Amino acid sequence: MRHRVGHRKLGRVTEHRIAMLRNQAEALIRHEHIETTVPKAKELRPFVERIITIAKRGITAGNGNGRALHARRTVLQDIPNRDIVAKLFDTIAPRFETRPGGYTRILRLGHRRGDSADVARIELVGSEYNPNAETEKKAAAEQKKPKGVGGRLRAAAERLRAKKTEGEEGEATAEPKKGRAPRGKAERSGKADTRGKGAKTSTPRKAGGS
Repeated sequence: MRHRVGHRKLGRVTEHRIAMLRNQAEALIRHEHIETTVPKAKELRPFVERIITIAKRGITAGNGNGRALHARRTVLQDIPNRDIVAKLFDTIAPRFETRPGGYTRILRLGHRRGDSADVARIELVGSEYNPNAETEKKAAAEQKKPKGVGGRLRAAAERLRAKKTEGEEGEATAEPKKGRAPRGKAERSGKADTRGKGAKTSTPRKAGGS
């Protein structure tokens, strides 16, 4: 019986479990929402909220105070990425400055294909998840498409007009190429005659003559 046990082992040793939670916390702060299994999300929730609480204490203490530096170094022990820590202190912690807790939300998404594990989405409050986002996007794209044969013909005519105007503008702005003018037929024939004047003409010999 697991009496008075405060955390889940998640099938990992202590070092592996802590490293996993740190990586997931970094990903959550960076993207503000991640998808994982339900037990991992339940373990990640208090881990991340403790980090956000420490960051809130740091910003309330002020930048000139030593407590702010201490809070930043405490967070750096769990999240060694300075860019993520800067985002935490500059963007996320001020968002929850007046909130006494509950900075994350867990939404169940069903079962994962393959092992049928319970999958959940954990996100920071303020970056709400819209489950109908894909359907709304498809509906908006369908509304933009022309309906009926007449609408498609009008759209095709507008595209042809746009191409025609672009071609006319390109011809107007294009400069004529520099080069010699093509020679005329008479000039070419006269040149051929002058070449033939100096050439010797051979007369056919008579058969059987001396």
